[in-house]
Amino acid sequence: MIIVRSPLRISLGGGGTDLPSFYKYHSGFVISAAINKYVFTTITKPFENGYYLKYSSTEKVKYIKNIKHPIIREVLIEEKVKNLPIEITTLADIPSGTGLGSSGSFTASFIKALHDYRNKKIDKKTLAEKACKIEIEKLKDPVGKQDQYIATYGGIRCFNFNKDETVTVNDLNIKHEKLKKLENNLLMFFTGQTRSSKKILINQKNKSEKNNKKMINTLMKIKEMGYEIKKILEKGDFDVFGEIMNRHWHEKKKRSTQMTNHFIEKLYNDALKNGAIGGKLVGAGGGGFLLFYCHNTRKLRKFFREKNVEEIDFKFEFKGTQTILT
Repeated sequence: MIIVRSPLRISLGGGGTDLPSFYKYHSGFVISAAINKYVFTTITKPFENGYYLKYSSTEKVKYIKNIKHPIIREVLIEEKVKNLPIEITTLADIPSGTGLGSSGSFTASFIKALHDYRNKKIDKKTLAEKACKIEIEKLKDPVGKQDQYIATYGGIRCFNFNKDETVTVNDLNIKHEKLKKLENNLLMFFTGQTRSSKKILINQKNKSEKNNKKMINTLMKIKEMGYEIKKILEKGDFDVFGEIMNRHWHEKKKRSTQMTNHFIEKLYNDALKNGAIGGKLVGAGGGGFLLFYCHNTRKLRKFFREKNVEEIDFKFEFKGTQTILT
C-alpha cells in the first residue's frame, strides 16, 4: 500500500496572476502558503485485474479510457500505464469547491503515489510541472499554477510565473518568531457555501485573452500588491499586511460579479468591526473560506461563534507532497 498526502493552501498575495492567460503576456507573481490540511491518495493492488477507484463516487472499469474521473484518467494515460491492476482511493480533510486548491493537491498526490507504486522517483520540480500539464494542457481547465506548485513544495513560497512558462520558486524570507505571529493572527472561517470556480475563472481567462483593459489593470494591481506584501511580510509589518489584504479583496471583487454575495459581504464587513484588520475570500471566490488578519483574535472568534460560522484552525506546512506509507 502507498499513501501520499499533499497539503492544501492559502494565497497571501498576487492570486489570479498565475493563470496562463495573464502570465504569458505580463508574467505573474504569487505568495502562497501550504497549510496542514491535506488530500490523501492511497494506491493498492487489487485481487482482480482492472481499475478500482474510490472518491466521492466509485468506479470499476477494465480500460483506462472508460474512467470517468478526468484527472485519474489523464494521469494514467500520460504516465503510459498499461495492464496495471490498481485500486485508487482519495480522501480530503476539507471538501472540494472551497478555494483551498484541492484539485491541484490531488493531482500532485496522485502522480507521486503512482510513481511510488511503480518504483519510480520524481523530484519536486518535475512533479509540479506534470501536475500543471494534466490540469491546464490536457484537461484545459481554466486554472493557474500556484496550487500544484505549493502543494508539491510546501512552506510559504514566492512564485514567479514567467512568460516562457518557467516558474521561479523562492522561500519567503521571514524569521521564525515573525512567522509564528503571522500564523497565530491569521484566522479562517468557512462560509458554509461551496462553489464551482470554473465560471469565474473562465470569465477571467476570456477577458484576459481578449486583453480586456479592466481585467488586465486589476490583475496588474494585484500583482503589484503581491510584491508589496512580500516586502511587508519579510519586515514583519503585519498590521500593514492586513490593510493591504483589504485593498486586495476590493480589487479582487472587480474580476467578477460572482466573486461575492450579500451574505459574504455582511460577514466580511462585520468582521472588520470585530477584530479583523483585513481579509478576503480564499481562492477564485464565490464561497469557501474567509481569511482574516486580526489584531484581536479573541474578539473575532467570539463574533463568528455567535454567528455559528465554523473556524478552521490551521498551521503552516513545510513538507509539501510526501509519501507517508509504503
